[in-house]
Amino acid sequence: MEFIDLDIQQKRIRDKLEANIQNVLNHGRYIMGPEVKKLEDALAGYVGMNHAIGCASGTDAILLALMAYNVGPGDAIFTTPFTFISTAEVISLLGATPVFVDIDPNTFNLDPDSLEKAVMALKTNDTLLSPLPETPASTPLKPRGVISVDLFGLPADYQSLKSIVEKHDLFLIQDAAQSFGAEYKGRRACSQGDIGCTSFFPAKPLGCYGDGGMCFTDDDNLAYTIQSLRIHGKGSNKYDNVRIGINGRLDTIQAAILLAKFEIFAEEIELRQGVAEKYSMLLSGINDRLKTPTVPEDCRSAWAQYSVLAEDELNRTSLQEKLKRENIPTAIYYPKPLHLQPVFNCLCYKKGDFPVSEKCASMILSLPMHPYLREGDQRRIAEIVKS
Repeated sequence: MEFIDLDIQQKRIRDKLEANIQNVLNHGRYIMGPEVKKLEDALAGYVGMNHAIGCASGTDAILLALMAYNVGPGDAIFTTPFTFISTAEVISLLGATPVFVDIDPNTFNLDPDSLEKAVMALKTNDTLLSPLPETPASTPLKPRGVISVDLFGLPADYQSLKSIVEKHDLFLIQDAAQSFGAEYKGRRACSQGDIGCTSFFPAKPLGCYGDGGMCFTDDDNLAYTIQSLRIHGKGSNKYDNVRIGINGRLDTIQAAILLAKFEIFAEEIELRQGVAEKYSMLLSGINDRLKTPTVPEDCRSAWAQYSVLAEDELNRTSLQEKLKRENIPTAIYYPKPLHLQPVFNCLCYKKGDFPVSEKCASMILSLPMHPYLREGDQRRIAEIVKS
């Protein structure tokens, strides 16, 4: 059994994949070829945003979004500690400071009440309201923006988050690396923030065969800036450099692969719904020992992962080992929150600062999840879990 089975998908569209790749080989425009623009137009229409800008990875997408706002030293960017390193990593790369905010225990996404407290804590320097990072007294932090992560494919509570960022004059970046194809209040993921960012890493709901990412925005100026930044800060041409940028382009071959996959993407999102619903049905009745995912009524998850909460870390370890003995793969996303990672020791956060994130990290376990997971395999997994 595969944790994420890409082979079945490839067999479905192998002819289309090979034809699209062959087209790229024939025209030879491997950098910024026509497939990139075609993909950008298709995904902008799908998401419902005016602009889509392809880039080299999901990490670069968030980096480019922050660079478009000229984020740098002295800026505070609020985000979750219960996510992959890239979300906070790019903040530090630009010399800014990540300010961590605890999560909602049901959705694993940023908790709006905790965000409000964190912003006020920073403005008033009141650590009784929320834990704050330590910085030199000579460099006070200015609240600039929020990066909200749609963990496991489920959009965050954007109505509440938007009211907070508007109140405090912050920008909002939606890290939809795992939620492309999801919906919040009838609108698709990547359309809830000032800039939406996604990843095309192979394991994502829409993944290529390498690295890739994309930024989405309705703001013409932000779109122009990101388009410039992804190609070394170019102006009218690549030898007209008007700002410091990066080499962050999406490869033409990866765009061609994504165009082939996008043709069946809507169907695969529906299949993911069916797999998730089957899991929840099969695992019902043991909620005292295993908590299944929660999806608010106004949301639709892309189900990048199907993640459950065990009773505690010992119980999770036992369950994971039992499944492993039956050749059933599992994964832990994420075993250590970012505020406890060695790379962020300089911020002087400590254990206990974000108790919900820490508790979830000790209990979370992801089961095999992809559109083509067979019902028989799900029943087998459920029987082992229940036993």
